[in-house]
Amino acid sequence: MSDKIYDVIIIGAGTAGMTAAIYARRASKTALMIEAKTYGGQIINTPAIDNYPAEPGISGYDFAVKIFEQAKALGADIVYEKAVGIEDGTIKKVKTEKGEYEGKAVIIACGSENRKLGVEYEDMLIGRGVSYCATCDGMFFRNKKVAVVGGGNTALEDALYLAGVAETVYLIHRRDKFRGDDLTASLLSKRGNVKFVLNSRVTKLIADKRLTAVEVTDNKGNTTELEVSGLFVAVGRVPENQPFSDLIELDEAGYAVSGENCRTKTPGVFVAGDNRTKEVRQLVTAASDGAAAATEAVKYINAREDI
Repeated sequence: MSDKIYDVIIIGAGTAGMTAAIYARRASKTALMIEAKTYGGQIINTPAIDNYPAEPGISGYDFAVKIFEQAKALGADIVYEKAVGIEDGTIKKVKTEKGEYEGKAVIIACGSENRKLGVEYEDMLIGRGVSYCATCDGMFFRNKKVAVVGGGNTALEDALYLAGVAETVYLIHRRDKFRGDDLTASLLSKRGNVKFVLNSRVTKLIADKRLTAVEVTDNKGNTTELEVSGLFVAVGRVPENQPFSDLIELDEAGYAVSGENCRTKTPGVFVAGDNRTKEVRQLVTAASDGAAAATEAVKYINAREDI
């Protein structure tokens, strides 16, 4: 806890949050990042990044360290506490499990978590065969057998992308019909290396240091073992916006409703990153959001005569 009133308080220190801190400091505004876990976000678990401009092959950990060190060198502060709410006012108060921090503007960049299967060893195998991002990690499975779990548009699009990379793609869904776009499903059905595994769920992960196979169980209780090197989980995401729902509008999936300017319905409160309504959730768009949100926050502060 601090008696200092910051110009910008940023909830979350992933790519969006750290980029926001960089832009706030470059505008000569004091900035505090409040992070519940560790800086970097989910990308720190990715062995190599090939889709971020100018940094092909960099590990997620090294990528996060670079941004963090840049933000720190510019003078951004960070505390490791979980934010649990925001009290609106001329000066806003961000409440954590340990205390509260005051700021003139707040950027909510808490991200979203991948909804997991809940199967044993799932966490242990992240980065060792289990992935939640086909476009991030798909190239590591060129000419190998992989599986995608899910029935929505993300799962279908992941399977279509992987069909152009992998030898075989198993698309596993617990129902007999996909929830996603019919056209994409039709395209998949015409791909010779895509195999539908319907009315089934993944019940076991088999590994020897890395994933080697998955066990699937159908609705009748029959089990089958599929030999795969990669498992791409696409069963949805869980945005972490609920503690702030009194100040920001949420859509039916829990994402913060906001446009490219990252503003919310509450003046002085902005959102950035994977917790915002958007079409593409990638590192490059997270960085873009961080820059936009900080720029808007600086404009908001500079226009206020009472703060």
